[in-house]
Formats: sequence, structure tokens, C-alpha cells
Amino acid sequence: MVSEDDASSGSSSEPARAWTVRPYLATDNDAWDQLVEISCNGTFLHTRRFLSHEGDRFEDRSLVIEDHRGRLRGVLPSAVDPADPSRVVSHPGLTYGGLVHDGSIRGEDLFAVFRSVVGHYRDGGYERFWYKCIPMIHHRIPAQDDLYALFRLHANRRRCDLSVSINLQDRPRPDRMRRKRQRRAAQHGLVAEWGWGRLEEFWPVLSENLRARFDVAPTHSLEEMRLLADLFPSEREIALVVATLEGAVVAGGVVFRSLPVVHLQYSAANDVGKDLGGLDVIVEASIAQAISEGYRIFDFGNSNEDGGWGLNSSLYDFKLSFGGGGVAYEQYELDLAEPSRSAEH
Repeated sequence: MVSEDDASSGSSSEPARAWTVRPYLATDNDAWDQLVEISCNGTFLHTRRFLSHEGDRFEDRSLVIEDHRGRLRGVLPSAVDPADPSRVVSHPGLTYGGLVHDGSIRGEDLFAVFRSVVGHYRDGGYERFWYKCIPMIHHRIPAQDDLYALFRLHANRRRCDLSVSINLQDRPRPDRMRRKRQRRAAQHGLVAEWGWGRLEEFWPVLSENLRARFDVAPTHSLEEMRLLADLFPSEREIALVVATLEGAVVAGGVVFRSLPVVHLQYSAANDVGKDLGGLDVIVEASIAQAISEGYRIFDFGNSNEDGGWGLNSSLYDFKLSFGGGGVAYEQYELDLAEPSRSAEH
């Protein structure tokens, strides 16, 4: 339980209300996902339905936050770091984890909750807490109070990745090369098609592309993508778009959709698709659909290497050429072994 004395920390502002931070239980599933649905900053990636596709890959240490009446107000998806059992991460299976809440946990209240989270994990014997912030582009209402709480708790920024996003409500004109590639694709008859039915044709294209360029495999295997397609069958949250030439898949992309953002999770083209502008077809098709459905942001994801310290400039510039700009994905670490110095401030 967070006490009002703990929360005030010598501040001249009103003390925080009482909040209960406790471990997540399987019986919380429905309430958790309902909270994410109405939250000010959560996405479907934070739902238990999405996290369930990880199976037993991670040792879950998620928390839920309740108000003084026992009502669920926030959730914190977290798990033990597979590479370091002394550290808890929010969340090792996600690009961004973060505290998801319904808008009621703000300012001193959120600071108090964070102090309770720190105490909970410290009492559990963990030494560090790694926090992956939810980028502001995903907020339906601005909700960066967690960054302020991290500052108060003397967290250290450990990683910063650079993504590219397009403001769909005021999109700059794509550059000359992009417009040329779009015309080339149209002249050769490339068309966009939606639906999971082409997944088996697209995945080898993606896998070979990642292997040849970066010597890595997709984060999700083909089997995991089939599972996600089964978990989200409506294609409202996750969908596949491919570019075809005379019926054959030459490029494709998997998009994650959670208002207000459409995110291009995977994209790749074979040699024919690269030559004829297949990637331009899938990006423009994804953007057109996003605009028609009222999304505000199209996000390409980061272009980083070497733990964030390196930037793949050619990939970054390619994404910018569609009319985008840079967005930071930040990660912080709290040292749980040392008592918080926040009361000093």
C-alpha cells in the first residue's frame, strides 16, 4: 500500500491518494484487458491476450494498481530479464512496456505508485528495474508523468532508439524518389492485397531479407505469427498486406494497429519487389487505410543497431523519405539496491 506520507516526499503539493500495488493474477485477465482498452496510453500489445502468445518464455512479474475502493486503475506488464535474473523488465517481450492506466494516476499519485513498484521489486530480491517507456505517439491523452517519476527516482537512461513516424493529419509530401517509385509500381501492375492467406508466401521473403541484410531472423516465427493471427482474427489489431505482381507476392508487411497509431512491424521485398517499388506499394496502402479509419500516426519503427548506439542511416533516410520525422523510444533503469534519494528533492 502506498501511504500519503510516502507520497508527499516533502512536496508542497497535495499528497497522493492511497493506491495498492500487487502482483498480477490469472483471474485479473479480463479486467486487465478491459483497462488497456479504455486506457489513455495502452496498446493491444499490453493486453494479456497478446502477451499470452509468449507462452512460458518469460517469468512473469506483472503488477496491477488498484485505488482505495479496489478498482483496477493501472497495469504494469513486466517479467524477469531472461539474460539477467536479478533484473525485472517492463517488458522483455515488447518494444515498449510501461505503466498503462486509465488517466487517474497522475503527478504525485504516479510518483507514489512508482515508489511502491520499486519497493515491491526490491523486497522480491531484484536489484534493478528496466523500464521501457511508451512513446508519446501511442498516447490517446498525453501521459508522460512516468518520465517525471523516473527523474524523481534518479533513474538512468540506458537506451534510446530512433523511430520514424508520419503525422497523417498533416503529412509532408513524400520526396521525389518515393513518387517516382510509386509511379513505377503502378506502371508494372503491382497491386496491394490484404489478408492472412498470403502469410506463408510472404514469410520466406521476410526471413531471407533479414538474413541477407542483418544476419538475423524475424522476432516472431511463422508459427508465432499464425498464433497471433488466430488470437486477433478480426485483423483490426494485426493485419498482413502484400504487393503482388501477376498474382505472386513480391513484397509485404505486417501492421500493428492500435489507435491512434498504425505501426509497420515487418516489411520486406524480394528482388523483383525491390526493383519495381513493392515496398512503396505496401507503405502507401497501409497509410491510405490508416487515414480512412481515423488513425493519426503511421510509425515505421526504429533503425538502430548496437543497442541503440548505432543508426542505420540509409534505412532511417528511406523511412524519412515518405514524409516522416524522428521519434525517440526511451528506456530507463532504476537501481533497486540503493534506497531512493527522491525525498531529498
